Formats: sequence, C-alpha cells, structure tokens
Amino acid sequence: MAAQALAAVVAITVLAHSAAAAATAAAAPAAAQGPVTYVFGDSMSDVGNNNYFPLSLAKSNYPWYGIDYPNGVATGRFTNGRTIGDYMADKFGVPSPPPFLSLSMVDDDVLGGVNFASGGAGILNETGVYFVQYFSFDEQISCFEMVKKAMIAKIGKEAAEVAVNAALFQIGLGSNDYINNFLQPFMADGQTYTHDTFIRLLRLYGLGARKVVFNSLPPLGCIPSQRVHSGNGKCLDHVNGYAVEFNAAAKKLLDGMNAKLPGARMALADCYSVVMELIVHPEKHGFTTAHTSCCNVDTTVGGLCLPNSRPCSDRKAFVFWDAYHTSDAANRVIADLLWDAMPSAGSGGAATTPLTASPAPAPSRAH
Repeated sequence: MAAQALAAVVAITVLAHSAAAAATAAAAPAAAQGPVTYVFGDSMSDVGNNNYFPLSLAKSNYPWYGIDYPNGVATGRFTNGRTIGDYMADKFGVPSPPPFLSLSMVDDDVLGGVNFASGGAGILNETGVYFVQYFSFDEQISCFEMVKKAMIAKIGKEAAEVAVNAALFQIGLGSNDYINNFLQPFMADGQTYTHDTFIRLLRLYGLGARKVVFNSLPPLGCIPSQRVHSGNGKCLDHVNGYAVEFNAAAKKLLDGMNAKLPGARMALADCYSVVMELIVHPEKHGFTTAHTSCCNVDTTVGGLCLPNSRPCSDRKAFVFWDAYHTSDAANRVIADLLWDAMPSAGSGGAATTPLTASPAPAPSRAH
C-alpha cells in the first residue's frame, strides 16, 4: 500500500540523517540545510537537461509549457508549471536540484543535489532512441559518476563517500519502456525491464547509493494518450495490468537487494495509487477533468502542447496537461498526498520531519 511504501521512504531519510551529519563535520564549515537529492528519470522529472541537446526531439522549452511557472518561463519541464519533484523539494526545504548540464564540475554546486533526468529516457538503453539526443539511464548514472569525482576533488574521497551514502536517490523510470517500447510492435520485449533495473541499481550501489526511492509506474492505461485507444475513452485495463505487474516485480527486486547488499535501504513509492486517486476522484482534489488533457492533444502526433495548441481556460481543473504529463495543479496535489502519507511529515511541518535533516557537505579548506 502507498502508506507503507512511503513510511519506508521516511525510514530511509531518517537513516540518512546521522550519516549526513558526519559527512558535514568531516567536510568542513557550515553546510546547507535539507537533504541532498539526486534525481534520475524521464520527462516527468526533467527540469531542463534536454534543452542542452540541440538535436533532441524530446523538448518542452517553448510555449505553452511553463505558462504557470514563475515568470511564465518554459524551462524544459514537461508541464505548465512545476514538477512533482519541485513541490517535494519545497517540502524538504531545499531548492529543486538543478539540471546536470547546467553545472560546472569545478563549482561548489556539485556538492548539492543534482537532477540527471532526461525526457525520453527509460530503463532500457534502447528506449527513446528515436528522440535522437537524451540521457539514457546508464548515461545518467555516468553523469552522477562525474559529479562524485568532482566531489572527491573538493572534499576528499572519504567525505564524498559518506555524503553520497547519506544522500537520497530518487528514480522515476519505466513509463517510456512501456509506452514507447513494449506497447509498440517494433520495439523491445517488456520482460527484460526488471533485470535491467537490477543491473543499473547495482551500478548505483557500487557508486555509493544506499538510500533509494524508486517510483512505481502510474496507471499508464489511464493517461490520455492511452485512453484514445480504448474506443470509449475509458482506461485500458490491460495496460494498467502491465504497470501493476512491473510494480510488484520492482518491489520484490528492491526487497531482495535490501536483504543482500550491506547498508542498502531501497523502497518503492506507490505512485500508482496516488495518481489513480486523482483519476478516480478528481472532484475530491479540486479537479473537474481527469480523462483528457488541458491542451486537447490526446490524438496528436507526439501528444505535446505545441505553440499552436489551445490550452483549456481553467488549467487548474485538469489532472493532465498534455497527453502524457500531469498538470502543475495535479503535481502539487500528488506531492501533498505523498507528503501527507509520511507519518512524520503530515502532522508537524518542516521543523519536525527528518526529511529536512540531511545537509550537503561544504568544500574543505585543504585537500
């Protein structure tokens, strides 16, 4: 259940607290407050990495994207405003981690959180190849490896290792593997996803990741791009079934890794149930429409809200912004539901939750 999985997330962050404090002390002077978070994912988490790829076909750095972001700027987020991760960062009390490609490896920013997510990415390396330029999951991990090397150069190997061990790794991948692979007749078989997930998580573990939150797949059969294939606008139960099967396999995988890998604390966040709650009961959360997109692009090629689209007049009333991605308003509610499901977060505010207690190390004065 969602509450149980999110309780595990809280436990992960509690464990990160003491280790992070030690990392800060070893690293030096005062450190920034809040958890160091590394984000790996696809377009639901991308905050602008794909903007830096001139040939990428998976971009959203144009209107109408960002119309509800501060100053109405299209940042490369695949929504009209902020992502779920942006809203969660607010609750953690830290800035949203910046895109990896915006950073210099010689700046102190490498000691804080970093977002490696890239629109089009999946668990399999071949997922998203027709987007031309993007970071696959493997490439995102290689980017993290670069960040860790930069950390070592600044604070030393031991302090960097402790800081990475204490950090929270958030992973949201798999949707593209089904929407753009398994459900397409010309792409890869879906049964390899769990194995490939294991290989990549093992690689991250080898690089120091210990506290990992893997987001479950949402009800993919209910997103607008899939509903149009039903003939009656209803959810595709068989597609939702694939998501449920994957989530069960992922949980089993994570439980197995926790049992076998020293120090591993990996949990599955039940995003499936949270998103389904908005789809089944939109009115309870202030929405009127959950079956179609605000941009009315459910049947268009690509399903994105292009400049020639006509967004709905009340963007806060729609759960989905385009044919694939949730709206800013929905992202806020999803973050609220995830946060409220955490026992230590829902009743006490930022001051009482351990989610605010994993600080970033500061650069040492001498190496």
